[in-house]
Amino acid sequence: MPHAWEWPLLAVVALIASTLAAVTGFGGAAVLLPALVAMFGMRAAIPILTVAQLTGNASRVWFNRRELNWRVVAWFAAGGIPMALLGGYLFASAPLAGLTRLLGAFLLLVVVWRHLRPGLSRRFPTPAFAAVGAGSSFLSALLGSVGPLMAPFFLAYGLVKGAYIGTEALSAVVMHVAKLVAYRQTALLTVHDVATGLALGPVMIVGSFTGKRIVDRLPERVFAAIIEAVLVVAGVLFLVRG
Repeated sequence: MPHAWEWPLLAVVALIASTLAAVTGFGGAAVLLPALVAMFGMRAAIPILTVAQLTGNASRVWFNRRELNWRVVAWFAAGGIPMALLGGYLFASAPLAGLTRLLGAFLLLVVVWRHLRPGLSRRFPTPAFAAVGAGSSFLSALLGSVGPLMAPFFLAYGLVKGAYIGTEALSAVVMHVAKLVAYRQTALLTVHDVATGLALGPVMIVGSFTGKRIVDRLPERVFAAIIEAVLVVAGVLFLVRG
């Protein structure tokens, strides 16, 4: 069991993680997951993180509810739900290091691609989000954190600021619900895990509110630059840590 002094520290980390995710649409899991692993171990940390992320993403959906793109969410869910279930079933025995490094390399390549191909006139097609949902949801069930993997596709579609944050968050809510179903059926999700994740909920909501206030004041160019910076940091960390 964690020591009493670790809980306030975990709450601070969760607040920082949720605020970051509300500004960039991702990155919160990468911040919160190491703290959860240190306190509960890897196998318990992923289900706890999923419950906490569900709360955080749901609050971001609410704060950006007027800017949601429902067609994107629907296509994402079509591919994401079955693959989240499959990934959740495989999580108990999957080797994770190789997938993590592959994800890191992909993120760095995305940033390079965005700068080498700035003049694309064709927008990312909406039905392609079924494939994005499938790949993201499967890896999320295994790794816990794939927000950086999802971000480039939502940005390529042309979503920015509140529309991007809210639509990505609602897609993530669908994904996390499916993951929790799989974790529960494979006995990975316990009552203690649910209680711990829900206990972080109020902190996650405060972070989402704070991040929404920041996003509303950011110019779109600055917003894109922040996202790219976080993509690079996440990519390097995934490559190094595996």
